Formats: sequence, C-alpha cells, structure tokens
Amino acid sequence: MGALLWLLIPVGAGLVAALWSSWALRHRKSGDVAELAGYARFRDAMEREHSASEPAPAGSDSV
Repeated sequence: MGALLWLLIPVGAGLVAALWSSWALRHRKSGDVAELAGYARFRDAMEREHSASEPAPAGSDSV
C-alpha cells in the first residue's frame, strides 16, 4: 500500500504539470502577425526619421 502512495506523487505531479501547461498555452497566438506589425512600425519610424532630418553641410566632415 505504501508503494502505491509513493506512486501517486509523480502521477499527481504529472497531472498538475499537464493542467498548468494547457493553461499557460491557452493565450498564445499562432503566427507572427504581432511581430511583423511591430517591425513594419519600426521601419516606418526609421524612414520618417531619416527623411525628416536635414543633410549635413558639405564642409562639415570630421575625420
């Protein structure tokens, strides 16, 4: 009987782990939609920054 009680510990831990993993993965989105949208916003912001800045004067080379 004692061996069966010791066997219940890993079985219970496995069930708890299975329940936790299914709960943890329920909010995940499939695909890279959010990442691609963030990259597109970053690229647009960088293009706006470079187009809005004025070019440096021709004689201001610092070597």
